[in-house]
Amino acid sequence: MSTSKAPVNPLLQPKRRISPGIIVVIVLVLALAAGVGVQYWRGHSKVEVSSNGQTEPAVITGPGTTGKGVTVGKAGAKAHIDLYLDFRCPHCAEFEEATGATIDKLVQDGTATLTYWPLTFVNPDASPRLANAFAAAAANGKALSYADEMYGDFSKSWTTDQLLDLGKQLGIGDAKFQAAVQDNTYGGWLESVSNAADDRGVTGTPTVYVNDKQLETEKLTPQGLQEAVGATAS
Repeated sequence: MSTSKAPVNPLLQPKRRISPGIIVVIVLVLALAAGVGVQYWRGHSKVEVSSNGQTEPAVITGPGTTGKGVTVGKAGAKAHIDLYLDFRCPHCAEFEEATGATIDKLVQDGTATLTYWPLTFVNPDASPRLANAFAAAAANGKALSYADEMYGDFSKSWTTDQLLDLGKQLGIGDAKFQAAVQDNTYGGWLESVSNAADDRGVTGTPTVYVNDKQLETEKLTPQGLQEAVGATAS
């Protein structure tokens, strides 16, 4: 005599629980994959420039002079801005976003000259590479545009290939520029710039002086810069 089993209701079956440890592992794997993807994008994303066609201020003092920054603008301007920066400093990127247009205008209309003092302490690998590439661009007359573009896409890793591509798009992709970027041509000069900053008492970036007077943090705004420049240029 056979007996038939009652039909099983799947809704009443005990459910298998996923171990908390498995959940943690899955979350970590997904986070790692996302991180790898972001890093790959930062190092391989296309370089697109926005400054082509803008007026490039003359380079008054180029890179390579021991203890001297890169000065751009019109000789004889009444005001002078010293900008100590690191191309991997997020606060410098914020400063550039907030005040870059103001500084560019002051330089381009002859109101002030601007001296870049590129420092290299924020990221021991990237900061020197970007500062050296900036120097190579400045030696080719593209200081302002090159700096603006690197800050304009701060999320990029700015690998050597991306730095070379930026030079090409700004019209300075010749063999001399490429060699300067790849061979760290301006490494010694950057060290002298760092020493000069130390001698002046610069301890962080961005640090800004207008006619040798350091601006307080709250004055690092478009209005603060214009007021400081106006006071010294009048």
